[in-house]
Amino acid sequence: MPRIKKDRTEQILQLLTRNHQLDVAVLSKELGVSPVTMRKDLDEMEAKGLILRDHGSAKLPETDDIASRLAYHYEEKRKIAIRAAELVADGDTLMVESGSCCALLAARLAETRKSLTIITNSVFIVEYIRKYRNIQTILLGGIYQNDSQCLVGPMVREAAMNYHVKYFFIGTDGWNERIGFTNKDQLRAQAVRDMAASCDILVLLTESEKFHQAGTVPLNIADRPKLLFTDDGLDEATRQVLERGEVKVS
Repeated sequence: MPRIKKDRTEQILQLLTRNHQLDVAVLSKELGVSPVTMRKDLDEMEAKGLILRDHGSAKLPETDDIASRLAYHYEEKRKIAIRAAELVADGDTLMVESGSCCALLAARLAETRKSLTIITNSVFIVEYIRKYRNIQTILLGGIYQNDSQCLVGPMVREAAMNYHVKYFFIGTDGWNERIGFTNKDQLRAQAVRDMAASCDILVLLTESEKFHQAGTVPLNIADRPKLLFTDDGLDEATRQVLERGEVKVS
């Protein structure tokens, strides 16, 4: 995507975050492009699940699902995904957990790699990259959660036991110096633990602001080597604590 279009995507999302819904004419005037160009940009953003179109206007999704979370800090998440994707080579098999950063990682890999196999518990991710024929997806079975659009429960563990991968990519809802990485949902946290048993290295993808939040459920993933990909906002004190805890920060 040309640099100018990436800049417009970020600006559009920032405007919609502040205003929730705006007419195409207003957006085209704000960004200094023609209505035709703006409609094309918005069509592409809707196809990626970032926005919704509605009678000559654009708006952010209203639900708290992954599609709506993709729009927040989109550029930071996209850059994190691009860097993390460098770990993966053509022909690899990897695991990816549900989450907005993870969805952008899967999309990046689908755009740039060949003959990949992605094992996931995320229905959203499977749908998000379904148009790419160079990616094989394996969806682990389980109980479907409407909000997170992923599968949880004991069937996830049973299915994940049939695989072994080098990398398992996950997100996090927060971090606490005493208990480590956390999640807001007990069943999703358990799914991460169960899938982590099948990997050599855990790769965490998250924006730096998550280190000022703390979910209620510890992920309890201290027994696996960990890599962290985040943005430039991570403060040095937190970085040092993480690295003392054997988390390699990238």
